[in-house]
Amino acid sequence: MTILHQTIPYDFTPRALPGIQPVTEPWLRVDEAYAGQMARRCDLLGTRADKVLYLEPQAHAAAVELLEMVLDLLPDLGFAQAGEGVTCPDGRHVTVDRANPLETLGRLVQCDFVLLDKRGAEHVLTGAVLCFPASWRLDEKAGRPLVAIHDPVASYDENIAKRVQRLFDGIQPGRPLWRFNALWYDDPELHQPRSVTEPRHKREGAGYFRSERQTLIRLPHSGTVVFAIHTYVLRAEDVVR
Repeated sequence: MTILHQTIPYDFTPRALPGIQPVTEPWLRVDEAYAGQMARRCDLLGTRADKVLYLEPQAHAAAVELLEMVLDLLPDLGFAQAGEGVTCPDGRHVTVDRANPLETLGRLVQCDFVLLDKRGAEHVLTGAVLCFPASWRLDEKAGRPLVAIHDPVASYDENIAKRVQRLFDGIQPGRPLWRFNALWYDDPELHQPRSVTEPRHKREGAGYFRSERQTLIRLPHSGTVVFAIHTYVLRAEDVVR
């Protein structure tokens, strides 16, 4: 099933890394691709949970904190809540399962979520629901620090790594930040895992343009940093520069 957007709701003119901006509008969104993206997410959660979910036991409380934050935002996005049940904009009913908070999030909203906790001098990936990876694999990055997570990215040098770590240290609760990327793919599939051992090809001019709106949020109680990823895929001919 091809799941596409017609437009991207932000200016995706390239910015110098890390390309961070303050969030000035609601970071959690429901858009025209909701039904299609959620069908794909639910399929992956049902058939490939071991590939798209990861949660260290010590990060469970932070994952529940994130779930509660998202639940508070849902009524303004067309969701209806009754007790421990949520009716989604596409008509699905999702039961809130705090024993499995990341899977619940994965069945509710379009965003992928990555949890990063400070250990020593660096932030480490301690949990994620990652249904729509853009050329990386969760099992290769789980439990690893930021530098190792970005290891194959040529432009992510030591100087950028230090700047990003300082940025993560400075994120304040209630003051999220965001950035975006811009990628080209030969097909529109949202689930695009790629091992670090596989070659990375630049595909500008390919048939599909993909961009992730990546929001950085500090959870107020646990102090965990959340990386929320909303993915857009367009046909090349629909990209307006």
